[in-house]
Order: sequence, then C-alpha cells, then structure tokens
Amino acid sequence: MQIDAKLAELGLTLPEAAAPVAAYLPAVEVGGLLHISGQLPFQDGQLMTGRVGEDRDLDYGAEAARRCAVMLLAQIRKALGGDFQRVERIVKLGVFVNSAADFTDQAKVANGASELMAAIFGDSGKHARSAVGVAVLPLGAVVEIDAIVALRDA
Repeated sequence: MQIDAKLAELGLTLPEAAAPVAAYLPAVEVGGLLHISGQLPFQDGQLMTGRVGEDRDLDYGAEAARRCAVMLLAQIRKALGGDFQRVERIVKLGVFVNSAADFTDQAKVANGASELMAAIFGDSGKHARSAVGVAVLPLGAVVEIDAIVALRDA
C-alpha cells in the first residue's frame, strides 16, 4: 500500500500533526490499536467554524470532515514515525458535527471523511462509524473527528 503515492494522486499534502490544545495526548497506541484524539478541520491554515444547517451548508460540513480526515492521517503518520505500512485497517471514526437542532444529515457530512479513508486505504479504509450532531465544538469548529486504527506489528 503506497499511501504517499495515493495522497499525491489525490492532490493532498499532509500538514504537520496538530499539537494538543489541552491536557491529552494526540495519539495512544495500545493493544495493536492506535487511538487518535479528535481532530479539527483546517483550510488554508484557518480553522473551519460554524454550524451546519444554520450558517454553513452540507457541502461545507462534508469538506470540513474531509479536512479532519487529513489531520487524522497527519497524526497517524507522526505516531508511526511515517510508516503507513503498519496501518492494517481504519477501524472506526467518531464524527461530531456542530449542527442546528433541525439538521439531520450528519451521516452525509461524515461521508467527507469516510470516502477519503476508503480512497486512501481501499477496503482497509472502510470502517465502522458514528455521526453525531452536537450543539458546540471546541474553538467553534464545525466538525471534529477521532479514530481507532488497527496496526500491524512493527
């Protein structure tokens, strides 16, 4: 699996992994699983903010989810010392969508991240998922996504 080549093919360059903004670790490896803390979406170095169904539309939310997935990939790369070959499978994504009370398309927003993981990792990128609407996210972010990744032995 040539992840770097796949990223290039999709026109993606991974940013530096984001440092934690509070008292937690960005990634923890235990029992063959890599748990990635929630990642926020950035576009051109700016945090993507707002509430889907209020001041942001579905397409903006889906793009934000895709950008969260890019940040998850950056965290995976950092945690594994650049060795994407250790990724066996994306097990689960937890997608939190800052959304209006009457917005019910959280799953469509989450597809922005899910489709990118499948495009990068193929069948190993297909995963279980939660897509939950929330009233507010840290720093006013429109989407936050965490992940569980199964690893091969080093």
